[in-house]
Amino acid sequence: MPIVYFVVLNSLGHLGFVGARMTATLFALDMGASPVAVGTVVALFAFLPMLLSVKAGRLIDRVGPRPPLAVALVVLAGATVLPFALPSLATLFVSSTLLGVAFMMVHIGMNTVIGAHGKPEERPFNFAWLALSFSISGSTGPLIAGYAIEGFGHAAAFLTLAAFPAAAFALLMMRLHPLPRPAQRAAPDEAHHVLDLFRVAGLRRTFIVSGLLAMGWDLYSFLMPLYGTQLGIAPGRIGVIMATFAAATFVVRLAMPVLIRRVRQWRLIAGSMALAGASYLLFPLVSTAALLTLISFFLGLGLGCSQPVIMALLYEASPPGRQSEAVGVRTTMISASQTFMPLLSGALSTAFGVGPLFLLLAASLLGGAWFARRRIK
Repeated sequence: MPIVYFVVLNSLGHLGFVGARMTATLFALDMGASPVAVGTVVALFAFLPMLLSVKAGRLIDRVGPRPPLAVALVVLAGATVLPFALPSLATLFVSSTLLGVAFMMVHIGMNTVIGAHGKPEERPFNFAWLALSFSISGSTGPLIAGYAIEGFGHAAAFLTLAAFPAAAFALLMMRLHPLPRPAQRAAPDEAHHVLDLFRVAGLRRTFIVSGLLAMGWDLYSFLMPLYGTQLGIAPGRIGVIMATFAAATFVVRLAMPVLIRRVRQWRLIAGSMALAGASYLLFPLVSTAALLTLISFFLGLGLGCSQPVIMALLYEASPPGRQSEAVGVRTTMISASQTFMPLLSGALSTAFGVGPLFLLLAASLLGGAWFARRRIK
């Protein structure tokens, strides 16, 4: 089945990325970096995507997804090897920047492929498949990274992770048929402005809830290694905790075909944000690995069921021929959060600890649940 091919291709690229992001965080901490420096490493994964995502989406709209995906997978593998070749904090800054740009292209490209694949009525289910691929790689990536660190050290763990995007590149080159892409629009890029997308009510609402959900998702990957390290939890156990979060997203996405048929889209989004917000309220109240694992599982259930619905709403509300650009706008918003929130989080955690950050995230997500509930008709 073509959809299985796309799932495997996306999973291999994402596994290398998510594993490298966790390894970079723990490597920086092992080097004695301050929370602010660690926050900088994490923020650099999103800094250039914040600036380039819209242009990347327009490029994919214009030339199709295959060439950008091929280049991105090569860069993803090469950037993962860098900390192995030159292990230093400065190398982590460079590597995280390149990894962020490369995976930005993979993310936009694969969302474009999935949106264009099959019939319109199949789109929510196709995005559920893509979300499953993120869950598979999101759960195995931290496990592989955590135990590779314990077995071989931080630098060698990067070399292990580089094999996965390299395999994705080989898989892409083996495909003889073109990748699916949306119909191209006749007007040139200059005839449109990115702000036009925000004037579309359906897109604007989707951008808002998507940004809040992404903040809850991505700051988890920063806060959990930091919180776990502060509690004295071993890297392998931190990997298990984060893998449990990803496994929960996999479990809930297996149920997405049933949920999509029985629950209205905005009701599903409101429920997912409420569960995620409640989970973040509990994190600062516990200090054992077992309880952190349990709460991470519930957080994964909450955040995991929203992404397929968000992407289907985004694709459907986008003007014809601008689907990749709309995904780029969403990626820009997410990347802005990923850039500035870890920096702010690093500074705040130095001053006040990690607890207030969990509470801030909880308040944001619960507010988003109220906003989404107002969209239910």
